[in-house]
Amino acid sequence: MSEPLPTRADFPVVRSITTRWMDNDVYGHVNNVVYYSFFDTAVNAHLIEQGVLDPATSPVIGLVVETGCRYAAPITFPDRVDAGVRVARIGTSSVRYEVGLFRNDEPDAAAFGHFTHVYVNRETRRPVPIPEAVRKVLEALVVA
Repeated sequence: MSEPLPTRADFPVVRSITTRWMDNDVYGHVNNVVYYSFFDTAVNAHLIEQGVLDPATSPVIGLVVETGCRYAAPITFPDRVDAGVRVARIGTSSVRYEVGLFRNDEPDAAAFGHFTHVYVNRETRRPVPIPEAVRKVLEALVVA
């Protein structure tokens, strides 16, 4: 049996994302690929709001190198999705994010995913150390 999914209280940052009509698939729920878009949106919006990412000009950017998701309950349009964001591990040039997706006001995650960013030089696409300003923002998201 797998470990229980986290609750809202397990995340230091939670942001709302509105589902769209086109997110539903022929089976009547949000398609699995959309969940990964929710992950990306939640993490990158937080980095942008914290002033450590400008998608058009930042000299160092995070590229996704690994993802995964466990699904527990369906999300459907017109649900509101609350995405909880936390950091599981920070390395020299990489960070593993964990994201819980919560349907409307439900306390338990409908899905729980992770992805890893490797920070690279925008031009060379070679790994570089996480910039200090970014590291400081990430450290605030670490949950023991």
